[in-house]
Amino acid sequence: MTWSQQFNEVNWMDSNHFNQKHSSFDAMMAVDAFTCIQTDYYEAFVKLKEYQSMIKDWIFGYLTYDLKNAVEDLESNNFDGLQFPELYFFQPKKLFLFKGDTVEMHYLNMVSDEFDDDLLQISQVENCHLERSRKVSENPIKIKLRIHKDEYLTKVETMLEHIHRGDIYEANFCQEFYAENTQIKPLETYMKLNNISKPPFATFMKLGDKYVLSASPERYIKKTGNKIVSQPIKGTAKRSNNEKEDNLLKKQLSEDEKERSENIMIVDLVRNDLSKTATKGSVKVEELCQVYTFPQVHQMISTITSEIEYSEHAVNVLETTFPMGSMTGAPKISAIKIIEKLEKTKRGVYSGAVGYFTPSSDFDFNVVIRSILYNQTKKYVSYSVGSAITAKSNPLKEYEECLIKAKAMREVLEN
Repeated sequence: MTWSQQFNEVNWMDSNHFNQKHSSFDAMMAVDAFTCIQTDYYEAFVKLKEYQSMIKDWIFGYLTYDLKNAVEDLESNNFDGLQFPELYFFQPKKLFLFKGDTVEMHYLNMVSDEFDDDLLQISQVENCHLERSRKVSENPIKIKLRIHKDEYLTKVETMLEHIHRGDIYEANFCQEFYAENTQIKPLETYMKLNNISKPPFATFMKLGDKYVLSASPERYIKKTGNKIVSQPIKGTAKRSNNEKEDNLLKKQLSEDEKERSENIMIVDLVRNDLSKTATKGSVKVEELCQVYTFPQVHQMISTITSEIEYSEHAVNVLETTFPMGSMTGAPKISAIKIIEKLEKTKRGVYSGAVGYFTPSSDFDFNVVIRSILYNQTKKYVSYSVGSAITAKSNPLKEYEECLIKAKAMREVLEN
């Protein structure tokens, strides 16, 4: 990882050895762009389809939440302190795929003669890094709230009014925490965040002066051959150091009527999204409301699968399911419109997706949550959290759930 920081483009993805039957690799690292695409939302999926079809190679990048404007007549007018491009993918010159005890390396021909030197340099740099201090920042970081507690509670009440009127059944309402005029050490910040959370879809992405430091526990969508897998998370409970209490918290989450209902609503939304490209009768719920345990929280996860025709373009599957149901609501478009009015920050990469395409047009993308975003030039650091608002939501409990989700990011930045 330290060796990779010499390049302008870096994407590291790590499963943290999480026991996940749908995983293809333990970890991946792509560095140094040979080609790339970056664009705003206008015809973004059309441009991505053209780029991916032309390159037919490994490409890595992200889709911001605001690509919703490319698939529906929507807009994003909220404050944006980060200023990331709305879509970015790059074709790496050097790629490392980690699985078990093996590392598979792919070098483009133009850099193949650097292979031996790189191996030596990696060994020297990483050994040196192990002996260095992991102190993240010299100066304390002051975290600010974009929406303060009283205003948050009022906005959730407004969301509940929409639900009681029948405008929506559920919506994911998010809030931003941020720091201005701030410098962090991106790699060490990511490593500390990852060590706290150990999530299955961790990501470190560097694109010039812009960084995504993600401890995401959630898969958005994966394609392997003609099989599609989506694994939305809805339902969160805190952990306890006391084993008996922790097991009780897990059991309570699995039986919580409100948490189960919000998960099932999103499962129905995902089933509908997948059906747009699925062959007839192929959409199935493999796992419903299964509780998984992570170092910081218990999470309720469902797994929905489908099959597509081999002739279906991979990007079409992304376009017809984006943005993911777990970060929007139901009905999706109505929820997105209400979210836009009530939230104060343009989501950008947060609640978008980071992932990759293979040369055979398979792909795998996470959901960008539990993540720190950093614009080094603007000295702006941001992390956002949200929760699903349903008819049975208690505004104060929703606020407390957000603080649980924000805990790891705040600890990393303020420690």
